[in-house]
Amino acid sequence: MSAHPGWRAALTVGWLAVLTGCVVAPGPAYVEGPVAGAVVVPGPPPPAPVTVIPPAPAVGMIWMPGDWAWQGRWIWGPGRWAYPPHPYARWAPGRWWHRDGRWFWGRGHWEGRH
Repeated sequence: MSAHPGWRAALTVGWLAVLTGCVVAPGPAYVEGPVAGAVVVPGPPPPAPVTVIPPAPAVGMIWMPGDWAWQGRWIWGPGRWAYPPHPYARWAPGRWWHRDGRWFWGRGHWEGRH
């Protein structure tokens, strides 16, 4: 049985986080919105920067476009290539919407049948 091709990178990143004393601050408070786990934000994100998608580093990887995340202000997270969690998965990018006078932000996630 062969290991997932990205296991070395994930292990390296994990150890670097541990060895450098990486601290993960808690995210914004989540509220019940149109989508479970949505974050209420003060407005829509800025336009996405123009991205040149690099060639896939390996067969079977899927491009996950960059998106804005709310951390007290909008922070751009660049796109990246990733292996899907299972063969039928697809990446559903984050999205924002306006309802009842409030803005909501839902993060991107993998979806699809197993």
